[in-house]
Amino acid sequence: MKSKRNERVVRLKDKIIFVFSVFRVSGGDGQQDWEVKYSPSYVCALKGSTVKISCTLKYPSGYKIETVFWTKPAVPDGDSPNLCLVPQKSGRVQCDRENNNTYSITLTDVTEADKHIYYCRFTTNLQGGKWTGIPGAQLDVTGRVKHGASNAKRESVTLTCNSSCSVPQQTFIWFRNTQRLTTGTITENQLQLQSVSRNDAGNYQCAVSGYEPLISPPVYLNIEYPPKNVSVSISPSGVIVEGDSVTLSCSSDSSPPALIFSWFKENQSSAVGSGQSFSISSFNSSHSGRFYCEAQNKHVSQRSASVSRSALQTVTWTVVGLIFIIIIIIIITIIVIIIVFINKHKCRIS
Repeated sequence: MKSKRNERVVRLKDKIIFVFSVFRVSGGDGQQDWEVKYSPSYVCALKGSTVKISCTLKYPSGYKIETVFWTKPAVPDGDSPNLCLVPQKSGRVQCDRENNNTYSITLTDVTEADKHIYYCRFTTNLQGGKWTGIPGAQLDVTGRVKHGASNAKRESVTLTCNSSCSVPQQTFIWFRNTQRLTTGTITENQLQLQSVSRNDAGNYQCAVSGYEPLISPPVYLNIEYPPKNVSVSISPSGVIVEGDSVTLSCSSDSSPPALIFSWFKENQSSAVGSGQSFSISSFNSSHSGRFYCEAQNKHVSQRSASVSRSALQTVTWTVVGLIFIIIIIIIITIIVIIIVFINKHKCRIS
């Protein structure tokens, strides 16, 4: 008796090429075909999912099938195990007869330990009539899905979610900062964000619908943009007395953060200071004017609005003294008027 293998190649829509073999046996008394077909011949499943594999048997007339079971590669010192009876898989493995010549094995809550080539083995009523369908059906198990994201500098961003194998009829869902996304365009395993802004920054994760516990690790999407909302604050606020120490602080919103700050005074071409804070230790009238800052990150620089001149007007001690004298004079005048009024009132009574 001799045997030969006829290989067939099937190209599916997802461009994964599956190769399966048909095992044929011919006897000396004429052509007699034996055949085992697997459906599917390759399965890649997410950890925790349920997988079903079927085999269809074809054998010559005159033979009678006595037993059919599923097995994996034989151990070196014994027969191939009957997976339908393995105690460790009890409750997770179910073997069924679909019809006269089709048998199935269903594995629930699959783990990476279930990654094997599964064979359909059967025995007949004739001596030596034990056959194993070659090459079997291969099962791969993927633990998680994953995706990559990094810095985004353009108006649109596309994030791609990948699993280590192609799971049929999978629907991907996306999360930002653990909240499921309701914005963006999801096409198969891609999320497209249009007109991205700083609000789109955050930790992104993806998962296959129905298998949310297998969500991908978070990956931070950083949205880069030039400085915005550049502003100047003054300390102390309010009226500045000559000789006071004055500090101007520059703030901005940018990604990456602005690292270069320059200070300018209107009507002067060159910078008067640098750094996020600019201090004047002894403020006087020569410092009065309109100040502004420029904040710069690696993209571009942006200037603030000028600080109002009124916020930096100098008040000298002379002016303060004059005001004090005027107040004293007013108080004395009021007192004199009151005394005169009281004296006049007493004279009238007497």
